[in-house]
Amino acid sequence: MEKLVNPQNTIAVIQKYDFCFRKKFGQNFLIDEHVLKKIIAGAQVGREDMVLEIGPGIGTMTQFLSEAAGKAVAVEIDKNLLPILEETLAECENVRVINADIMELDLNALVEEENGGRPIKVVANLPYYITTPIIMGLFESHVPLDSITVMVQKEVAARMKAGPGSKDYGALSLAVQYYAEPYIVANVPRNCFMPRPNVDSVVIRLSRYGRPPVSVQDEKLMFALIRAAFEQRRKTLVNSLAGSSRLQISKEQAAQAIQRADLPEMVRGEALTLEEFACLADACKEILEEGC
Repeated sequence: MEKLVNPQNTIAVIQKYDFCFRKKFGQNFLIDEHVLKKIIAGAQVGREDMVLEIGPGIGTMTQFLSEAAGKAVAVEIDKNLLPILEETLAECENVRVINADIMELDLNALVEEENGGRPIKVVANLPYYITTPIIMGLFESHVPLDSITVMVQKEVAARMKAGPGSKDYGALSLAVQYYAEPYIVANVPRNCFMPRPNVDSVVIRLSRYGRPPVSVQDEKLMFALIRAAFEQRRKTLVNSLAGSSRLQISKEQAAQAIQRADLPEMVRGEALTLEEFACLADACKEILEEGC
């Protein structure tokens, strides 16, 4: 079958199956071959790799992944796309399609079954409304990962790469940078999709660290502190921590932890590096244990 990335072929398939785009699934199909090739190259997919594609749509990128990877598993939530994928991927013998919600799938079991538990590469053109939950779900569930290469909204990519003090810096920046090194692969204008989204996009690769770049005693506590610090980012850190429902910590304990972590008394969360949040988490853990 001819490549779907040709807009005429995409239209023909959509019309043949009388397919209707469903807004709730955030369906925007890529129709630019140059961008597709950049994604595959940016993801560094080779014949030794197993690739997990989330949301294959009609199989446009899946066809390219089939040629580049040793094996591809495509997880599609919309059952209306299954007969289309059966046709468009008929010649792709190394591709398995699973009709499921990626958020409910046991990915550790899938990786064990399909790749013997070895690290996989994730490649996806995700619906923007669910980008962050999927990425963080992949990291936090400790699925064996080499990298995640995804199409995201331009503003989300900026947040993933942002550093302390910038307007884009926040909980997402710190969470992503704790687990992976972000790298911008390509900028993608909205006219590369059918239908056109209302925003421009960026392809970003998140290369998973073998071990996090900072050491922390309680990872869960650190992320609770991070979220509390950015819930009301203009507040000082001591007030953010003491006023957060995420933490059972008094203002006095928050101030003591900030002092132990060698941070300025009036510092705001947006000024702290990942390493400083790790130090703060260790200090908080000690103080909370002392109070038991």
